Amino acid sequence: MLIGFDAPTRGPLATLDNMLRLVTEGEAMGYDYCTFSDHIVIPRDIRAIYPYSDTGEFPAGGRGDWHEQLTVIAFLAAKTNRLRLVTSVMVVPHRPAVLTAKILSTIDILSGGRLTVGCGAGWLKEEFEAVGAPPFAERGTVTDEYLRAFRALWTEERPQFTGKHVHFANVTFAPKPAQKPHPPLWIGGESEPALRRAARLGDGWYPIGVNPQFPLDTLSRYRTRVERLRRLIAEAGREVSAVTLGYRSPRFGAGVPRTTAEGERRLFAGEARDLAEDVRSMRDLGVNSLDFGFASATLEETLTGMKRFRDDVLAKV
Repeated sequence: MLIGFDAPTRGPLATLDNMLRLVTEGEAMGYDYCTFSDHIVIPRDIRAIYPYSDTGEFPAGGRGDWHEQLTVIAFLAAKTNRLRLVTSVMVVPHRPAVLTAKILSTIDILSGGRLTVGCGAGWLKEEFEAVGAPPFAERGTVTDEYLRAFRALWTEERPQFTGKHVHFANVTFAPKPAQKPHPPLWIGGESEPALRRAARLGDGWYPIGVNPQFPLDTLSRYRTRVERLRRLIAEAGREVSAVTLGYRSPRFGAGVPRTTAEGERRLFAGEARDLAEDVRSMRDLGVNSLDFGFASATLEETLTGMKRFRDDVLAKV
């Protein structure tokens, strides 16, 4: 099982010195991957519903500065040796398909094959409009087309593609990514469309556990959705093993309420022994990758939390 941590792309932790220390010390601690979130601009008037809060409001703390995700990953790839770099997640429709495929391929080559592409269709309509992305209402079909176009460009000697939103032919796309057949595509999201996308087009399913509309905050809830995903994979004519399982836990520990309204214990709530038990349970269910939101007010607090988690939780697994 791979264990990851978040590398903030905004706020006080996202200064040059802080990001460098965070990724290099995280790598030295033995963590397997780090994650990077994606916004290009933050609209001042947001009416879209944010999926990961009970109120549907985008947190006020996120309405400020953001570095561009892929640029940060490319820079930090040169400062690390072993750490995998995960877009968590890249909003697929925000950037043109062919250009994005080239950027991702370049990062994969220059990092020595350490890129994982976490993919999402997006939720912030006003940002779509600001960056000139395809229509927000069509984001699902746009995402599916772009993912298929990525694969064609990355794997075909003479790539060509004809769709509603992407079309190309008679082009040379080289060099190809370092990873073969291509960098893994982890499909983010917890909804039924996200599960269908993961089953048809993904190399992994990568949900967040705190979506109130589709909660995955208990082992039984997560197991139920995994069973649904596996049925969809089989219906798509693929082997279940073709889609790995990941899970993102932005909140964990003693500050998380231990039980749901139905009396079930929440995943990654409680003390170190509880967290270790959950890691083991997820591993036994077939989860390949787990990452956690360690970011605190300062870099030192963040690194201390990562060390404590390694020593008190991971050492018990």
